[in-house]
Amino acid sequence: MNEDQKFLEHAIHALVDDHDQVKIERVVDDYGVFLKVHVSKDDMGKIIGKKGRTAHALKTLLRVVGSREQNRVNMKIIDPEIDEAVA
Repeated sequence: MNEDQKFLEHAIHALVDDHDQVKIERVVDDYGVFLKVHVSKDDMGKIIGKKGRTAHALKTLLRVVGSREQNRVNMKIIDPEIDEAVA
């Protein structure tokens, strides 16, 4: 597991109640690293935060972690009901 994925998993586990439902997929392409975050429906609000502030803060921190390895890291939170990105 890479450093960016470890960091995000640790941060997500600190925020959610249902740790068993946390799943992070890591995809590397020409544009950089893309992390897809899957959490339970009940924990979606905790990850997104008020007005998306928590999600934005996590994305900012991931950019810092990725810059240490000269990678561009981005994150999307996947809605479990429709299986599409929400933040």
